[in-house]
Amino acid sequence: MSSLNRLADPVYCIMRLIVGLNFASHGGQLLFGMFGGMPGSNSPLLQVCGWICLIGGFLIAFGLLTRLAAFISSGTMAVAYFMVHAPRGFFPIVNKGELAVFYCWFFLFVLFYGPGRWSIDALMGKEKTTPAMPSTG
Repeated sequence: MSSLNRLADPVYCIMRLIVGLNFASHGGQLLFGMFGGMPGSNSPLLQVCGWICLIGGFLIAFGLLTRLAAFISSGTMAVAYFMVHAPRGFFPIVNKGELAVFYCWFFLFVLFYGPGRWSIDALMGKEKTTPAMPSTG
């Protein structure tokens, strides 16, 4: 198992990159009609959500201001879930809110875990590069 531990940082970076870029693509849908666009995305609330998705997704993907971007993005997805999906039913699989729940919890994890060693934050020395370890005593 210890042989897998040495891959934790690069894998976390790749995961953050993939999820962040996917999140940014939702912002592109809302703001610019990319990737098929989204109907009714002219409302001011959806425009704000689009900018949060686009900017937050890129910041998280590249590890710049990671914790702040993850905090705002997680909150945005929680609001999206409870405003749009939850009124349609309790379970995410029923109300089509699985993606909002996933993004919300993933970004909450990133908020607590941090940007990781492979990030712009780590290069700039703004973040502690290793996660806190629980005490063994």
